[in-house]
Amino acid sequence: MRRIDEIHLKFPFYGNRRIRDHLERQGCRVDRKKVRRLMLLMGISALYPRRRTSKPGKGHKIYPYLLKDLSIERPNQVWASDITFIPMARGFLYLVAILDLYSRKVLSWRLSNTMDTAFCVDALEEALRRHGAPEIFNTDQGAQFTSDAFTKVLNDAGIRISMDGKGRWIDNVFIERLWRSLKHEEVYLKAYEDVAAARRGIGDYFQFYNQERPHYALARSTPDEVYTGAVNLAEAA
Repeated sequence: MRRIDEIHLKFPFYGNRRIRDHLERQGCRVDRKKVRRLMLLMGISALYPRRRTSKPGKGHKIYPYLLKDLSIERPNQVWASDITFIPMARGFLYLVAILDLYSRKVLSWRLSNTMDTAFCVDALEEALRRHGAPEIFNTDQGAQFTSDAFTKVLNDAGIRISMDGKGRWIDNVFIERLWRSLKHEEVYLKAYEDVAAARRGIGDYFQFYNQERPHYALARSTPDEVYTGAVNLAEAA
């Protein structure tokens, strides 16, 4: 599963057939059906027509997509969320994070050993407590994000809900870049022995990512500097 995750990060357009072929080139002979089953367990699929961690839950309401032609010009204008797979020395976890799209700041995150709704709701509620409410919250159409429990928190806070439509995988590109940075700069360099070790390592990385790691897309500023207004992106550019 770790090898599949590494291949998927490098070649997100690969489906299970091409991932199987790539594994065989690395000396790992595996049946295509097993690759497909593990990809489903990990919540990943080929980039086209769109990436998603899971399908909408039966009967869940799907909200319209609101980001088309929208210029994101300030913090707390648009937040986004996604789920990714975290390999460990033994087993794996799921990670959800909430990102401010303007500043790229990680606002909150949670780990879970199941891809359920509760840990996503916990992360959302923490972000709202600590940072207030955004104008728009954008996700894919995964069952966790379309669930009544998740959307109720957003609706109760008066937040406009946006969901990627078919073919809109590109809209989560910022959070996908976060996953790539996290895995190459932290997760793949270590083999977490347990959940506590994973929580410490990922927590330390997100603190570094927000407070110390400069971003070229942010005129070499940090997410915290942009989010708090210490750096004006237009002037910096």
